[in-house]
Amino acid sequence: MGRHRLATPKRPRRDWSVPVAAMVIATVACLTAGASPHPGLTRATACCAEIVAAPHDPASPSALRFVGTGPDASMAASARAVARDVHFALPVGAASEKGLQVKTILAARAVSAMFPEIQNIGGVRPDALRWHPNGLALDVMIPNYQTAQGKALGDRIAAYALANAVRFDLNHVIWRQVIYMPSGSARMMPDYGSDDANHYTHVHIATNGGGYPTGHEIYFTSSEDGPAMSEGSAIITVSGRR
Repeated sequence: MGRHRLATPKRPRRDWSVPVAAMVIATVACLTAGASPHPGLTRATACCAEIVAAPHDPASPSALRFVGTGPDASMAASARAVARDVHFALPVGAASEKGLQVKTILAARAVSAMFPEIQNIGGVRPDALRWHPNGLALDVMIPNYQTAQGKALGDRIAAYALANAVRFDLNHVIWRQVIYMPSGSARMMPDYGSDDANHYTHVHIATNGGGYPTGHEIYFTSSEDGPAMSEGSAIITVSGRR
């Protein structure tokens, strides 16, 4: 053959592209129980090969959507990133989620996880303003709101919502007749004649919505910047390729 050699035929490349939803579901399914650094949590470890992002149609009704407090919420999972980019799935909390939009659901679940003493969160109801009828607002009911302990609890919940304004796509918070904006401004509201109407009984949290859920959402928080998780929270990975 001299210096010339026949070209070695290339092996056909295997197509690893699959829908993002299928990849993430496969990764979550491959997680196995183990020790957890957080008491009461279900710890998971990866058993699967690395999975990277593939093209998908986010407008598809079946597309998996991540709604959460951490970064890379639209990316596929990578088992290689489990150790450094772990996220905890938020379980359904004290609110009825019927008719709520996704950012409102995220806020409701996060508040429930962070403040387990909250047993009642109102959501969709008739109202002259658009917030509750359109699934944009929550009423976090404060037990013993007239006591110093109740006021302190409401203060903490209002402060928590404002501290997470970007993550919740917050529009405003109302507590004890004062409306707070994510910009940091606040103003006293008129007296509407009752503790309930003046928001002494509850913290009103309103988001910009984010659209109505399709049923394919996963609500999560990161282990670094999210709230404390309630018992039984699953661990998932939501990360781009590193």
